[in-house]
Amino acid sequence: MKIGVLALGRATFDIEFANQKLSECISFLKKTSYSIIGGDEILLESDTTQNESERLQNENVDFVIIIQVTFTDALMTVQIANKFKDNFGIWAIPEPRLGERLRLNSFCGLNLASHALSLNNMLVNWIFEDPLIIQPSIFDAFVKKRLSKNKPKIVEYGVTSDRAKQIKNKIKEFKIAKIGEHPEGFDTCKYNKDEVKKLTGISIYEFTLNELFKEAKSINKKEINNLHKKVKSQISSLDNVDPKELDLSLRLKSSLDKIREKEKFNSFAIRCWPETFTEYGGAICAPVSMLSENKIPCACEADIYGSITQIVLQEVSGSQVFLTDLVDIDINDNTGVVWHCGQAPISMCDEEIKPEATIHTNRKMPLLFQFPLKRGVVTLMRISKSFGKQKMVISKGEMLKRDMAFTGTSGVIKFDKNAEDVLNDIINSGLEHHMALSYGDHTQLLKEVASTMELPVQEI
Repeated sequence: MKIGVLALGRATFDIEFANQKLSECISFLKKTSYSIIGGDEILLESDTTQNESERLQNENVDFVIIIQVTFTDALMTVQIANKFKDNFGIWAIPEPRLGERLRLNSFCGLNLASHALSLNNMLVNWIFEDPLIIQPSIFDAFVKKRLSKNKPKIVEYGVTSDRAKQIKNKIKEFKIAKIGEHPEGFDTCKYNKDEVKKLTGISIYEFTLNELFKEAKSINKKEINNLHKKVKSQISSLDNVDPKELDLSLRLKSSLDKIREKEKFNSFAIRCWPETFTEYGGAICAPVSMLSENKIPCACEADIYGSITQIVLQEVSGSQVFLTDLVDIDINDNTGVVWHCGQAPISMCDEEIKPEATIHTNRKMPLLFQFPLKRGVVTLMRISKSFGKQKMVISKGEMLKRDMAFTGTSGVIKFDKNAEDVLNDIINSGLEHHMALSYGDHTQLLKEVASTMELPVQEI
């Protein structure tokens, strides 16, 4: 059996570590009985990926492995899947929780790809395994397509309540400001205005990033100084970041406030990278945290359904929400890690830790907040479009008191369900990579709201 290898990565991650993990994967593959073609280097550009994909096709390989060495968007993965049909799979790689940067973020790449493939009605064949300890039997089942792809059940809940009806009627008047377009290859962030209006009644207003940047640069210096003082009273290490970049970052907070006031927006969906760094010069992560703390939720990557998800969960919980990525699941520890760059609401900080200022780990610019999430019961939710069908996905667990898993804002969660089941459910159901999190158990009211919105429910 001939196996072709395409190792996908992105240069903004830890390429030295990524090459080490790729070398470990290739070392394992060469010890198997299969004939291995490709995988000599990490493919960082779409043209080199396309060329290597065509080479493997010409080699008439029997199976193609995408090694998700680091996080990438799903654009090339979908193209590869369309080329090789059922004869491909994704190998994502765990990384240790050391309180340092996410060096690979491979799991999130797998998560993003599984959703993109679901929108093409494809079930992904996948493994999430450390190449140093993977069992040959697991790998054999992977390449021979014997691994289970069972999806969790989707059910009509069928019970509503007066409170659920009130929430549905309230959000009909809500407005979302979408700033910029979602990144290419982020099919999770696509939306249809008519579908959104039919489902929620929410209106979407569109702005360009240039409008945001122009407004930011016009903010009065006195206003920025006052904001600087307020932030400094809440966090440590603010003097350790670049002052010019910090000024630009804080201006984004004031700019979002100005835009919000114009139409009384209830939420944002913002293209948060790369232009905020490459064209403007400051991070929007801490401004997003500050708005979310004030119950103006913000979705990264212009994720409209992520913004709607936050609105619904915030109305249900009555408290702040955090749109997060799930970046790791450790079956042996029976836990997962929720994370986003540095934008969780500051009220979610572990009470024994003082939040601190930091920079974006990939882009090296401020302002981001950094802290581990506090202990407590949490509810996660996503209004999902996986496999082209709208539904409400709900999960619950307990945020544990643990050391910070990764830089930025992160927390270690023990799900109510077994972690291995959660892992399988997320990838096999093609769930989007963004879920909203709020403290407390809100599952019952969420189910009632789902019923009122005529959404089936999927529990993971």
